[in-house]
Amino acid sequence: MAQNLTLTSNTTSPTHTLSSDGTAILRVDTSDKNATTGRRSVRITSKSTYTTGLFIFDVLHSPYGCSTWPALWLSDIANWPLNGEVDVMETVNMGDTGNQMTLHTTKGCEIGKSRKRKQTGAAMSYDCFNGTNSNEGCGVRGPTDSFGEAFNNKGGGVYAMELRAEGIRLWMFDRDAIPTDIENKKPDPSSWGTALADFPNLECDIGSHFKNMSIIANIDLCGDWAGQASVFNENPQCTGLCTDWVADRAEEFEKAYWEFGGFWVYEKA
Repeated sequence: MAQNLTLTSNTTSPTHTLSSDGTAILRVDTSDKNATTGRRSVRITSKSTYTTGLFIFDVLHSPYGCSTWPALWLSDIANWPLNGEVDVMETVNMGDTGNQMTLHTTKGCEIGKSRKRKQTGAAMSYDCFNGTNSNEGCGVRGPTDSFGEAFNNKGGGVYAMELRAEGIRLWMFDRDAIPTDIENKKPDPSSWGTALADFPNLECDIGSHFKNMSIIANIDLCGDWAGQASVFNENPQCTGLCTDWVADRAEEFEKAYWEFGGFWVYEKA
């Protein structure tokens, strides 16, 4: 059973709109040139919740820029971290280090610490418990063109996620290499080759740690990750204080927007 998720929007909103092409755009507000008390941004959450499914995300543009912390993710916010979190796309600031796909859970979930995984991405951490290393989670990093300007310059692409009790897998397809079965709305993960990120259930009970999750897309500004001085100033383009950047540089957020061609969720009938 396929479900096509749609956005109902007020087209005059400074943070979200439907384009004339029918794409959904979520952006940081650039209308306030002196946002000393904070700059408006955006977050949307699906009304439907999911425990299993095959998710297709058509991403035409990913947000980037100093102080930004964009994410496309699934979670049960009201019961976090009890029902888990899956970060499909996430990075900070210029996004030029690549996409990070990460799981966050309660205690008792490790991924790949002693078992080899079938993935093309680079494992970053193994303990998914939110109490370890300041909620670092267990992450996998994609190539440098999997987020940000490099991703956008090639027309974006499609992220696909398979969420099952047997494990969680994620793929990324460039715009000119989207599988025909996805385009025909008959996705078949068995034909897609090795996943970009693989989170098997060998050392983690996926079924008990991930359930009743909504799809969420947002663009945070500064915060615990992007706003850390050591992280913010890591990129030579990001100078000074993160909060000053948000307040005084409205023009720098022109590229801080999501543009989605569509979300599709396939569930067993």
